[in-house]
Amino acid sequence: MIEPQALGALAGAHELLLQLIENLPARDCKRRFDPQLPSAAWLIGRAVYVELHLLRGVVMDDDGLAARVRHLFDNENLPTDDPDEQLPPRDHLLNWAGEIFDQDLTWLANPGQMPAHPLLEGSWLVWHLAQRHALIYERLLAVLTARSAKLEHGEFQVGEPLQARIPKDDSRRIEQGHYRIGAREGAVMVNEQPMQVVELHAFRISRRPVSNAEYLAFMQDGGYLESAWWDDAGRHWQTSTDTGCPWHWRQDTAGHWCGMGINGPMVLQPDEPVSGLSAHETSAYAAWAAARGIGLAGAVPQHEYQWEIAARMGEIERSGVSWEWCANAFHHYPGYQAPPDAALDPCSVDRGDCVLRGACLHTQPSLRRSTFRLCASAEQRSLFTGARLVMPPGKAAWE
Repeated sequence: MIEPQALGALAGAHELLLQLIENLPARDCKRRFDPQLPSAAWLIGRAVYVELHLLRGVVMDDDGLAARVRHLFDNENLPTDDPDEQLPPRDHLLNWAGEIFDQDLTWLANPGQMPAHPLLEGSWLVWHLAQRHALIYERLLAVLTARSAKLEHGEFQVGEPLQARIPKDDSRRIEQGHYRIGAREGAVMVNEQPMQVVELHAFRISRRPVSNAEYLAFMQDGGYLESAWWDDAGRHWQTSTDTGCPWHWRQDTAGHWCGMGINGPMVLQPDEPVSGLSAHETSAYAAWAAARGIGLAGAVPQHEYQWEIAARMGEIERSGVSWEWCANAFHHYPGYQAPPDAALDPCSVDRGDCVLRGACLHTQPSLRRSTFRLCASAEQRSLFTGARLVMPPGKAAWE
């Protein structure tokens, strides 16, 4: 028996995805607005494919429908070629997705329609699919943001220009010790398990993520031009992309910085976490802040263990506004058990991805937990990504 709450979560995820496509002009459905993002049509097709493969192919042992579209959608990130011309028009795509989603919900809601399968125990796979769709929903919103940045928005002007602010220490000290990371059980991704106990040295972690005002100070101090702040990989990325601001930042007609949202230009609030950074930009900012900031000597991007421990202890704030880059590469925890199907783990150690922790404004509640791990390439800037710093511990109060 599938839990009603799980069915409701999956149905809600379906509705979110379909509504975004329904509200997108048909002419834009198969367009790519950013080189790091697929089209909206491909993303909805990817969501349908994941559900077909896992629910019908793996659980029901009927891989027929998934096999027909596997060549188009069997890729977790970007398609390797350009499949958009092979995709049907928007309305046809919506009808196809709606029919698949409705049929799956009907089978799941009626006992006896689905075979007994370990993945359905505790409604695990249903919760898993709702979370996978939630990740695709965020990427669809990134596509809409990129689309908005391509449109004309008239003579928009910022009323109160964003002012730069030199960062300063506002950290919390975490003592050396043994700490738990990872999830014990429940509807979590397989890469969040098994639960581990790790030993960490003492460290300080910034109470708040890097803000818009602080990142503007890096930009105005020539942060993108000073090679000393960039490591080799970051320097190569920076020179090849020729960028000088976060992904969604633009300048108004007066030269003041604003942000691009789904509905057009928006004011950048100085204290809000910065968003739209690559891991390379995060590392460069940290090097700059360590040299220029107040009390930030030794600052580096956080490790994901440091973030999780601080989040669980309640020592950090504003962790759900921008995804936060971590310094370490994605890896499996010791004792990790590979799932029965590779598609059940959205992250791969083979890609060399970095880890992101926290959440962004668009993240659904089902993903907002301290153990959730998002992975992305270091060059990725379009996933509403920001930064938080850690520093050497300094002296404890009793020392």
